[in-house]
Amino acid sequence: MNAPEKKKLRVATCSLAGCFGCHMSLLDIDERILTLLEYVEFDRSPITDIKHCGKCDIGIIEGGLCNAENVHVLREFRENCSILIAMGACAVNGGLPAQRNSLSLPEILEEVYCSMANGIIPNDPELPLPLNKVHPIHEVVKVDYFIPGCPPSGDAIWKVLTDLLAGKQPELSHELLHYD
Repeated sequence: MNAPEKKKLRVATCSLAGCFGCHMSLLDIDERILTLLEYVEFDRSPITDIKHCGKCDIGIIEGGLCNAENVHVLREFRENCSILIAMGACAVNGGLPAQRNSLSLPEILEEVYCSMANGIIPNDPELPLPLNKVHPIHEVVKVDYFIPGCPPSGDAIWKVLTDLLAGKQPELSHELLHYD
């Protein structure tokens, strides 16, 4: 009699306000992604092109929160993921988008839209409402693990995922951390 096949963990990824560089780093695990696929099944991710997350064991999210839609997506994503990993500087501390936090939202809108030829600040119900400040995701939902970096390396992502798959507490050595 054959041993029962071990159930694969479901993994989902999501991007909020950021540059998508962290997802590119996920792809930087290169051929190791084939090994990963022996143990996980991807739900929402650029690999699957699924737009909404089902129930997952591990959720990986990049990007900060700059508008109401980001907050809604984050809360829905957190609700569906048993473990949530904040990946990259934008998710961990607001990253580059948080550079706007030194200015008020009215100042930003005035500068961006009124200095242009049409001079009109958009007011369409289809546009998500901007937040007054950009926030890291842990200010809105519980985050279980952080992978810092801008972007983090594929090796750092690999280490956290393989530690979790092995049932270990993820630990990133100094060599795997970078902030450039």
